[in-house]
Amino acid sequence: MNRNLHVATSPLTGTIFVGTVLKDGRTWGANKQDVTIEALVAVAEHAVHFGEKTGKAIEIRRPDGTLEYTIKVSQESA
Repeated sequence: MNRNLHVATSPLTGTIFVGTVLKDGRTWGANKQDVTIEALVAVAEHAVHFGEKTGKAIEIRRPDGTLEYTIKVSQESA
């Protein structure tokens, strides 16, 4: 059985979950997992890599082309 994984943020808690959803497309199936920290680290690493390659921040646009989010990350030195 092939189930697609979905990633979404809880509107109540801000927690980022990964898991499967039921056929209605809105209800989480069993075994959803909190991946908040892992997802944030992955986005930060992606933004740093993207910024190093392009010198720009990541821009996420709505379907109509208007800017919805800008992501810029700076890596702290150890």
